[in-house]
Amino acid sequence: MFGIVRPCSHRLGEHLKNQWMAHLCGLCLALRRDHGQFARIVTNYDGLLISVLTEAQAGTTAGSRRTAGPCALRGMRTASVAQGEGARLAAAVSLVLASAKVRDHVADRDGLLARRPVAAAARRVAAGWGRAGAHSAAAVGFDTGVLVDAVDRQLGIETLAGPGTPILTVTEPTETATAAAFAHTAVLAGRPGNARPLAEAGRLFGRLAHLLDAVEDQGADALSGAWNPLTATGTSLTEARRLADDALHGMRLALRDAEFSDGKLVHLLLVHELRRSVDRAFGTGACGHGPEASFGPPPGHHAPPAPGNPYGGEPPRPDKRGFWAGCAAAIGLCCTCKVCCADEYEGPWSRKKREGWCGNCDCSCCEACQCCECCECCSCCDCGI
Repeated sequence: MFGIVRPCSHRLGEHLKNQWMAHLCGLCLALRRDHGQFARIVTNYDGLLISVLTEAQAGTTAGSRRTAGPCALRGMRTASVAQGEGARLAAAVSLVLASAKVRDHVADRDGLLARRPVAAAARRVAAGWGRAGAHSAAAVGFDTGVLVDAVDRQLGIETLAGPGTPILTVTEPTETATAAAFAHTAVLAGRPGNARPLAEAGRLFGRLAHLLDAVEDQGADALSGAWNPLTATGTSLTEARRLADDALHGMRLALRDAEFSDGKLVHLLLVHELRRSVDRAFGTGACGHGPEASFGPPPGHHAPPAPGNPYGGEPPRPDKRGFWAGCAAAIGLCCTCKVCCADEYEGPWSRKKREGWCGNCDCSCCEACQCCECCECCSCCDCGI
């Protein structure tokens, strides 16, 4: 599982947590149904937003849910999961982007992919995923060409980028891809008037995803010598934070212009939880767990410095797993239920510390009056939700 929107289950509340899990499981099962068991490894937190947005606009109908069988990630319990065109679009987008990521790893000769037989196998998998994702997307009226084009342009932009290059030039392909995916949810939901504001929300979400990934990876990239957009363009963390805050504000305004049948989960994920993701990346606040940012701990952390890390604690880990090793680790996490039941687990590819879905959390459900469902009486925001 990967993505920048990783909500704490205690803040979601029981109702919204069940909705969120329904979309996450729906994405996973859509991948299995349409593309086979192995495709489930590309399930990710951000991909499910496509399914969430579609249902939020169209509303929950009789055929939008089905009962899924027992799963290890749910403690071998059955569950009501999302199905339909939103879940299929989410699966197709996730698969096409995962295909591009595999090709990128092969081009960079990361880990085991430096070996020709492994690289050849990975290229075949990536090609298969790309074709399958394009076929599924076409079935719901979405042309994945815009995603493929964005990925292809990204490499050329990164190659030419250097000190003084605007960081937004580097994030543009990601913005274009996410804008197209978000906008198509309006078509699936039968709300064409939402296409423009959701395209804007998607564009800014793509910008945030790229910026936060760069911020979180900057320390490890420096140690491993990997390319990082902030370092390459000479963009300061202060400027990156300003752009992130501007994107958050722009997303909030864009979502106000869209019409939803039930926008509570969308609002919580793309307004409140996305802000927490930004705070987590920059080390300026988060859930009660208090995770550290990649460039230093949050205020109040006084661990003694470690060699090569002036901020104290364990230095950034450059030893990311390769694609196939990460796949094996992901399967192990799923089979042992660590993703949902552990307080903390190690990301299968990045090896970063992640919070378990149901891990202990000391944040109250009314933390700072920011939970829109359980504290609606607090009038926590002026978004009308």
